[in-house]
Amino acid sequence: MDLKDAFQASAESRGKHRRSPIIERSDMPRAKRIVVKVGSSSLTSIENSLDELAIATISDVLAKKKKEHPSIELVFVSSGAIAAGLAPLGLSRRPKDLATQQAAASVGQSLLMSRYTDIFTRYGVTVSQVLLTAEDLMARDRYQNAHRQLERLLDLGVMPIINENDAVATREIRFGDNDRIAALVAHTVKADALLLLSDVDALYTRHPDQGGERVSSVRNEADLAGLSIGSVGSAGVGSGGMVTKVKAAQVAAASGIPALVTSAAHARAAFAGEDVGTWFYATGERRPVQTLWLEHLADIEGSITVDAGAAAALRRRRSLLAAGVLGVQGSFEGGSPVVIVDEGGEVLAHALSSYTAGETAQMVGLHTEQIQRTMGETYDGTVAHADNIALVAPTQ
Repeated sequence: MDLKDAFQASAESRGKHRRSPIIERSDMPRAKRIVVKVGSSSLTSIENSLDELAIATISDVLAKKKKEHPSIELVFVSSGAIAAGLAPLGLSRRPKDLATQQAAASVGQSLLMSRYTDIFTRYGVTVSQVLLTAEDLMARDRYQNAHRQLERLLDLGVMPIINENDAVATREIRFGDNDRIAALVAHTVKADALLLLSDVDALYTRHPDQGGERVSSVRNEADLAGLSIGSVGSAGVGSGGMVTKVKAAQVAAASGIPALVTSAAHARAAFAGEDVGTWFYATGERRPVQTLWLEHLADIEGSITVDAGAAAALRRRRSLLAAGVLGVQGSFEGGSPVVIVDEGGEVLAHALSSYTAGETAQMVGLHTEQIQRTMGETYDGTVAHADNIALVAPTQ
């Protein structure tokens, strides 16, 4: 192993064993590694163009935090690439078709990074652009590469600026919004805290105009019961909303990372540990990133019903074999997220299907020898491998 590989292995090992010392909102000033995500609604104007003042303001907060605390490590997840590309392309609103979204992102990413580079350079802060897709944080080899890259940038004192790679991501594999990207990046770099900023200052019991009260903190799922959570920000240019922010905060919390949801206007107060926004307490421990994605974020495309024997095997964390499958619902491709249910319809797990819906249907109830005789030797009947299964029901 050469020096470079040894350094990267060392960095990965350090990250692997990081545990957040941050428990309460007031602990934020002690956080050494923070992932900060800012939404499109906070970076664009009503006309759907880049809001230069908004970009300068949030950049000022982050740059001053770095300058005042040189040892702090910030990872900045920035939305706004598609929105930034609308005006140059003569578009008045966010396009719905993927090809035009990709074109806008391709134009907007360079414009957005140009602004950030100019502003942070004035403060003496070196930034880098890191574009990620879902596959980069799901496939083990690419996940490890992304982890090493981010760790090395942080070791060099660089502030990575991350955006979903909209210009190449496909509808089938993309996260759909940077809130989810931020949650998985926080897990990837083993952050001390996740800060989700938008144009909404906190989670409310219902809309503030209807007398809703701020939800100061969330300790578990029960704290969210009965809440009316809006779907989009006021600017209407993002692909997320409060729903995705809550989900992202829950994902971070489930992996042992506390999260704060508040507005970009409260960013400085958030860093200072003041009583702003909604604080999500860490509820779990660090787990494989694909497990988190499958359990919390994957867009389910189909359903597989299994018998009692297969259900018991799943609870023992075994692979799902075709012999235990009773039925297949929906239309999905190989590698697509599916839900696995028992005969009574209870959800047992989320998984990545090894085969298409049609192929799986042909295997129902069959053993490996039978499958290979009819479908070929490349089919072994493993409908979902244990490594690609996330249990969502209590183990027994």
